[in-house]
Amino acid sequence: MMRVATLLFSAAFGTGALAESADDAIAAFAKHCFSPFLTAKTADAVLAVSGARIEFYDLRPFSVAAVSPVTGRAATPGTDRRCEVAMDGDHSAPAVAATLAALEREGISEEAALPDGRAATDGTALLAARYLNPQRIAVVHIGTRDGPNGLETFLNVERLYPQTGGGDQ
Repeated sequence: MMRVATLLFSAAFGTGALAESADDAIAAFAKHCFSPFLTAKTADAVLAVSGARIEFYDLRPFSVAAVSPVTGRAATPGTDRRCEVAMDGDHSAPAVAATLAALEREGISEEAALPDGRAATDGTALLAARYLNPQRIAVVHIGTRDGPNGLETFLNVERLYPQTGGGDQ
């Protein structure tokens, strides 16, 4: 009987809490990950509080901030910055909507060609490249993948050079 009550409680309240934390993570990504002034320290403060798993590095900050080294997965070749949040479950539809609105709000609207080696994967809901300035692009990738607790939604943006997809020029 206790197990049934626990399952009913989880069904009634657990999903709402998960959706609320996913909404918080999506909102944090949309609000902060496109800022060139985000640092690892502030990423921890403004992204991790949502309960999402985060990855952040910035090897060539636009400001006088210290370099934020790569932690977690290896840096994507050719990138110098990644901001990523991931949370359990499939939340790709609200993630795409919030991200497209954030790109528009930040004025990041001029499409760029996807760099070589960038392609949709199973679960991709959005894969797009946009110019940040004439020499830099942002590649945004949102989708689902296998995570530590089953299916997870990820939102990431990586910064790189548009011509070759990487390296100093």
